[in-house]
Amino acid sequence: MGTSPAQVRAPEPTIAPITSLASRVLNGDIVLPKFQRAFVWTPQQVLYLLDSVRRNYPIGSLLMWRTTAKLASGHEIAGLDTVPQHEGAPVHYVLDGQQRLASLVGALHGAGPIWEIAYDLEREEFLHLTEEAPTGPHIMPVRHLTSVGAMMSWIRRDNPNDELQLRAQALSEQFNQYQVPIVTLLDVSEEDSARIFERINSTGTSMDIVDLIRAGTWSKDFDLKDEIEQLLLVLDAKKYGRVDAKTMLRTISAAAGFGFSTKSIHELRSLQRQQLQEAVAEAGKAAARAVDFLSTQIGTPQAEALPYYNQFAVLVELFRQLPKPTAAQYDAVTRWFWLTASGEHFKGWRESQMGPDLTAVTEFAAGRSTEIETDAALPRNVLWQRAQFSRQNAPSKLLVLLMSYEKPLDLNTGRVIDVADALSWQNGKQFHHFFPRAYLKKEGVKAGRDNVCGNLIMLSAITNNWISDRRPSDYLKDLADWHGEDVLRARLRTCLIEETAYQAALRNDYVGFLRARSETLHRRLMELIGSAAGSSGGGESSVPMPDVEADPPVAAGADAEPVDRDSVD
Repeated sequence: MGTSPAQVRAPEPTIAPITSLASRVLNGDIVLPKFQRAFVWTPQQVLYLLDSVRRNYPIGSLLMWRTTAKLASGHEIAGLDTVPQHEGAPVHYVLDGQQRLASLVGALHGAGPIWEIAYDLEREEFLHLTEEAPTGPHIMPVRHLTSVGAMMSWIRRDNPNDELQLRAQALSEQFNQYQVPIVTLLDVSEEDSARIFERINSTGTSMDIVDLIRAGTWSKDFDLKDEIEQLLLVLDAKKYGRVDAKTMLRTISAAAGFGFSTKSIHELRSLQRQQLQEAVAEAGKAAARAVDFLSTQIGTPQAEALPYYNQFAVLVELFRQLPKPTAAQYDAVTRWFWLTASGEHFKGWRESQMGPDLTAVTEFAAGRSTEIETDAALPRNVLWQRAQFSRQNAPSKLLVLLMSYEKPLDLNTGRVIDVADALSWQNGKQFHHFFPRAYLKKEGVKAGRDNVCGNLIMLSAITNNWISDRRPSDYLKDLADWHGEDVLRARLRTCLIEETAYQAALRNDYVGFLRARSETLHRRLMELIGSAAGSSGGGESSVPMPDVEADPPVAAGADAEPVDRDSVD
């Protein structure tokens, strides 16, 4: 229960120098509660903030909550360890202004590349110290600004001229004198503090829904972020990799009886802790079943091989409602997977689609339908001739799944391609343009047309390097001479290249090859979709296919959080 209005004291307004605030953070007097989101500002936003301080522009007030309550919180900020809270000692939790405060602490004291910031005294602007950054006596590290000793040491060492020294001194005085308004809440409960935080952020700066719902459901006994992490550990235990946190939030919402949409997710805030934990537990058990299905029935050994993450959300709810499908039901789920992976049903999944999808799962799980009804449009064979091949492109993932389903053989060695390695997308050498791009460029094929999905096959790195940029008629003739025509044809069939496409390649006829290969890919996909085609209310896709499809942004770093890339909801 929250604190009644009669018990809440009026907020306490004060002002404080930013140098004092930074010291208080490092000393553990100012703390970031765990329901706060992680640091998300870009390097450019940090520079803008510092420039606002330099110009004496207001940077907004901070909202803090003074209490002796010990909340879950981090003891690291800007790469620096802070002093842990002492039992019973009052501290100030930041409810609004975390990004600004972390940026100031990082710029003045932080450790790590993002906090290597300097001020160009000649151009009078802040910059990050990269390898391309200018050097010289006019470049002053920002962390020297608030320390007299560091400033004097820098002046003696770099010996800037008198004008630059005056500018440095003026900037130092500005940073030491700049003050920020603070509003401090008193006598507020843990639950109310999280609720205040949620209300401020839901109407202000755009906030990730996972962080928003985390704040709205947070208590000292329940942290949604930790619960989602436990859910993701289910995938880790099966070595499946990870989908994004929002997709997992959808599975929790559906397990709680609400639905997949953002509107449904917000209803999680109305649940008690035990109800939330039960929904998480149910979603976790169903997620394990979904992973087993995807690994064994579809052949997706890792989450990043999924054409659409939201397919996973629907599958988790299906296996929650139907823990032990019959063989016929397994086949129907497989057909549903291929149908929804091949159309654009999940490309911009909307609330208007989510309700019918949930109903279809419920009807199927209850045995009232033999197929999972969907309005997903049937694919067109032109897809393979126009969709670009790229790491995070749904048609590309579908192509790779189709090829891996056939257990492809390397054209030269005859060995089965390591599909698991290829599906992890870590080794680009597993894929090869059947008509090499360099060859097509010499033949005048326009950019983009050479990289369409229909021109890709799986090969070992050794064979890939051997083919290089040779024209198909040359390398195919060599392979036929070495291994025999029948052997080569058999290996090509495992790569979904049949006789008509093979003959076109021997003529170096790229247009004819693409047409024939696309027909083979389309026919194989329709075989996998099977009777699920009758459950599709969308008919054949009428969405115009672009000649060149741009890659969506890819998260930086091998350990980066996956991104919900297939929903507008």
